[in-house]
Amino acid sequence: MLRNFWMGGGVSAALMNKPRLLSLVALASLPVLAQQTLPQEAAGPIRQFELMDADKDGRLSREELPGRLRENFARVDGNGDGFISREEHLAVVGRGRPGRGGSFQQRPPAARPLPAGIEALRDLPYAATDNPRQKLDLYLPKNRRPGKPLPVIVFIHGGGWRAGDKSSGISNLSRFVESGDYAGVSVGYRLTQEAQWPAQIHDCKAAIRWIKAHAAEHGLDATKIGVWGSSAGGHLVSFLGTSGDVKELEGTLGAHLDQDSGVTCVVNYFGPEDFLTMIRQPSSVDRTKGRDYPEALLLGGPVPEREAAAREASPVTHVSKGDAPFFTAHGTEDPLVPFAQAEEIHAALKKAGVSSLLQVMSGGGHGFRSPLLEERVKQFLDLHLRGIPAEITTTPIPVESRR
Repeated sequence: MLRNFWMGGGVSAALMNKPRLLSLVALASLPVLAQQTLPQEAAGPIRQFELMDADKDGRLSREELPGRLRENFARVDGNGDGFISREEHLAVVGRGRPGRGGSFQQRPPAARPLPAGIEALRDLPYAATDNPRQKLDLYLPKNRRPGKPLPVIVFIHGGGWRAGDKSSGISNLSRFVESGDYAGVSVGYRLTQEAQWPAQIHDCKAAIRWIKAHAAEHGLDATKIGVWGSSAGGHLVSFLGTSGDVKELEGTLGAHLDQDSGVTCVVNYFGPEDFLTMIRQPSSVDRTKGRDYPEALLLGGPVPEREAAAREASPVTHVSKGDAPFFTAHGTEDPLVPFAQAEEIHAALKKAGVSSLLQVMSGGGHGFRSPLLEERVKQFLDLHLRGIPAEITTTPIPVESRR
């Protein structure tokens, strides 16, 4: 099924009812597995995923796939974060189906297996509702560093504001939480099928306020909260970083309106920053017409018809001197969110006197993997959340384009 979907762009209704057969077909189509003799029970969708996951990090990069399956990588990468999660894989293999605009209509994903050193408190409601999208997962180290409350790293998933799930956050958070130095939080939020802007940022701000209100209960440092997101999640964390002093954008969700939604620092992976300029920049998405591209669905209409909403929803609009420090990573060949978006937010922050680092991913598309990038992100978070001095270099990092 993997081959049928990725190579052909769709899955027939008949095949959708035969996930096991499809898994076998997919395995047979993968050259990387051709020399392996697998028992029949090993050919299920989970085992298939594990065999392709060469570095065992719980997600598939484009490089881990055979060349002929890479062409339509973005079709399976439902949340647009540059990796295929176990849930996205299972959605294709038979637990769901591709929906409008490439998003997935699927059952709620099963909880991911946790590393041995992490405990999870899942599905905590942060907005005083029973909406499953308005919940967060809290990850705590079993062996935390003694003496001080833990700083918090909050991950917000991507997916064009219309796909994705908070379950993907643990892939980014696990190494930090396992270290014993951090707590991690992965936030869900309402998608555009359910609500238009500003519902998404109201949800994220309510989640930050919840974390601060419950910090003492869980041994967290409410004054040290870093936010990290990719693509649409990058947009939302950028907005958190620039709008902490914009009262009219706080919303009124949840029981903790006595708390503020300010954050300590921002790690922004290829997030949209200015919707008004993005429509004029080169992209594989035609934003000059149509009503069903991601930003139009977010704003309730095409950007040219919704200029006021587009301006308000753009993080760059709200940049001011007191904003949180930023670390922005963006691929120069990103076909979905133009690289110029990263340059714009970086320039605006620097002009306002805000600390900003721009990490150029040379040749990178909409998603990338780099151990050097991971190390620089760690230095940035350690600096701002733990006070560990570091000279963070941002020399360009060459990567294979992931279009």
